[in-house]
Amino acid sequence: MRNKTSAFALTALALGALASPSYAINAGKLITGGGGIGFVILFLSVVGLALIIEHFINVRREKLAPPELIDELEQFFNEEQYQEALELCESEPNYLTNVLAAALPKMEHGFESMEQAAHDIAEEESIKLHSKVSWLSLLSAIAPMLGLLGTVWGMIGAFDVIAEAAAPEPSDFAGTISLALITTVLGLIVAIPMMTGFFYFRNKVTRIVLEIGAISEDLLDRFRR
Repeated sequence: MRNKTSAFALTALALGALASPSYAINAGKLITGGGGIGFVILFLSVVGLALIIEHFINVRREKLAPPELIDELEQFFNEEQYQEALELCESEPNYLTNVLAAALPKMEHGFESMEQAAHDIAEEESIKLHSKVSWLSLLSAIAPMLGLLGTVWGMIGAFDVIAEAAAPEPSDFAGTISLALITTVLGLIVAIPMMTGFFYFRNKVTRIVLEIGAISEDLLDRFRR
C-alpha cells in the first residue's frame, strides 16, 4: 500500500512539473514530444486529412449522379432511345450510370430482370462507398490506441527511473511522463475529427444512395408492365 501511495505521489509531482512553464505544451512540443509513436499518430492525421479532402471532393451527389447527365438520360428514355442511353452510361461511368448500364441490356428479359440487375449493382456501389468512408473510422480507432500505447510506454519509463534512483526528483522522470501524456493528447486530437468526419460522410453516403436509388427507379419504372 505504501509503494502505491509513493508511486501516486511521485506521479502527482511529475504532473506538477509538467504544468510548469518549462513544460508548457505548445504546437512544437506536441509535434516533437511524442517520440516515434507520436510521429506515427501525426502520419495518421495526414492520411486522415487527405481522405477527408478527397471525400469532400468526390462523395457528392453532383459527382455520383450529375444533374446534366440525368437530364440527358431522361431525354433518351422519353424518346425511347435506349441504345443511346446505354452508350452514354458506358461512356460516363459513375454510380447512377453503372446502375442503368447493368439494367438496360436486360430489357428483353422483362422488368424484373432489369430491376434485379439494377439492385445488384446499386448494392455493390453502395458497399464501395461505405467501405471508402470507413477508413476514417479505422483511423479514429487506431489513433487513440497508439496514444494509449505511448502512455503505457512512457509510464513504464517513468517507473524505471523511480526504481533506479534512490531519491528521484520530479524532473528526473517528467520527460517520460510528458511522452506518455503527449501521445494521449495526439491520439485524441487525431481521433475526434476523424470520427466526426466518418459519421458525417457515412450519413451523406446513405442519403446519396437513397436519392440515386429513387432516380434510377423512376427512370426504369417506365419498363414496368
